[in-house]
Amino acid sequence: MPRETKSVPDWKQDEWLEQLMDQYGNRLTNLAFSYLKDWGRAQEVVQDVFVTCFQRAHQLEEIRSIEAWLYRITINRCKDVLKSSWFKRVIVGSTLFQFLRSKEPTPQDYMLQNSEDEQLAQCVLALPLTYREIILLYYYEDLTVPEISELLNVNQNTLRTRLKRGREKLAQLLEGGDPNEK
Repeated sequence: MPRETKSVPDWKQDEWLEQLMDQYGNRLTNLAFSYLKDWGRAQEVVQDVFVTCFQRAHQLEEIRSIEAWLYRITINRCKDVLKSSWFKRVIVGSTLFQFLRSKEPTPQDYMLQNSEDEQLAQCVLALPLTYREIILLYYYEDLTVPEISELLNVNQNTLRTRLKRGREKLAQLLEGGDPNEK
């Protein structure tokens, strides 16, 4: 696989980083959101990813694919956030959020819930991480199984199995069934 880019000269780093942010910013934010389910945290992770890119611009000769490298950094940062005790304690374990949401959906919420795209997005986000990850990378990022295999460092046959099971679980969710049932 040919290298996408060589080392970036110091005087061109700002321009290079700006191009990366324009090209991959939204995709990385969506990927981070799929892990964290929080737009603010997802944006923070992506900012951190671009800071890492800027700091490692001199190492680009060692990187085979910028896109795969960016996805890998983003996924790893998201997993770090999910493992952090602060995230578990404040976001997941907090009872405060139960009282902030009304039990009754607003007309806007009702309209969004009826949207097929919104339903699909909610179902994809409800999948377990191993299936959600492959579904998002395959369908939303248009990566091939070999590319995902290299990105995640997982056997291609394992990914195909996860993709098949993820589709099945997604179909169950879309039909209103429990994805944990066989």
